Amino acid sequence: MSVEVLLTYTFGSEQQANRFINVLKNWDVNDVDARLHAASHRVQVRYQYSQQGFDFTCSALDDLAGEYGGSEDK
Repeated sequence: MSVEVLLTYTFGSEQQANRFINVLKNWDVNDVDARLHAASHRVQVRYQYSQQGFDFTCSALDDLAGEYGGSEDK
């Protein structure tokens, strides 16, 4: 059984948000769906959380977003 996870990240600019999305297109951590959301500098990411052990996807997404000047919306 898996659970769908939905996260939103805010970036300082549209360019940073698009770079984050482009990296996720070929990301090898997990299969994610990333799209611009609500504003051109926000990205919504959706993926399936597998309940078979600890899933590092959220942590890896947070780290990657940070590399592009973004942070998860709380």
